[in-house]
Amino acid sequence: MGLVLRPGTADDAAECGRICFEAFAGIAREHAFPPDVPSSEVGVALIGAGLAHPAFYSVVAELDGRVVGSNFLDERSPVVGVGPITIDPAVQNRGVGRRLMRDVMDRAVERGAPGIRLLQSGYHNRSFSLYTSLGFVFRETVACMQGPAVLRATTGFPVREATGADLAACNELCRRVHGADRGGEVADALEQGTARVVERAGRLTGYATDLAFFAHAVAETTADLQALIASAPAFGGPGILVPARNTLLLQWCLANGLQVVQLMSLMSIGLYSEPAGAYLPSVLY
Repeated sequence: MGLVLRPGTADDAAECGRICFEAFAGIAREHAFPPDVPSSEVGVALIGAGLAHPAFYSVVAELDGRVVGSNFLDERSPVVGVGPITIDPAVQNRGVGRRLMRDVMDRAVERGAPGIRLLQSGYHNRSFSLYTSLGFVFRETVACMQGPAVLRATTGFPVREATGADLAACNELCRRVHGADRGGEVADALEQGTARVVERAGRLTGYATDLAFFAHAVAETTADLQALIASAPAFGGPGILVPARNTLLLQWCLANGLQVVQLMSLMSIGLYSEPAGAYLPSVLY
């Protein structure tokens, strides 16, 4: 193939966004699932945001001069997250995805990232096989859950909007739970006004950058995490991502009206510590 990889530019947003929508919609439709990207407009906005953010690495694939796919690497924090990776349905299963994955993996090695992570749709066997063949290790089954807002205060677990003064405590908590912080993402959430924290006995015991598909949360206990979820006015995108082995949290979400949309696989290369607390990953990890 006359395949060329190059850095993404702002001018790629429209075509790569269209491909993003069609790729996600196509594979979801094949398996009778709702697409993660519901429209071409959402795809363009998603890709455009990645191309514009200085801490996202982007790579675009061209085949015989035509854009056929793209991939991203979230470099906001020490551990990097892959995605979204999307390939034009007309050229899938021709090695483009493997080349795009190799590119971002090489990038992670070049910048000395201690670990690489991603989430993969459980119904997409081909992508699971690709990531496994590239060296990714399965770590966790995660349930994407969506439903009505719980909107209930939890006694003894007050939740408030996060401020810049909370950043150090959020990072320290994430290091205790995961072995590395996600300070770049928390800083973005603080700037966007979406971050929340929960306190217990006057001490910060959990935070969420938002309650959404592209957001994450970290807490000392499941009860702290429940308070954060219960405070959210809505769950953004396809929903929040709940580790399936946290049976208490999964059952609590179901009892409060949330439903499982799909199951996903959390996969990693390099640094990975078994979480020493409760958490919600983002779709990037």
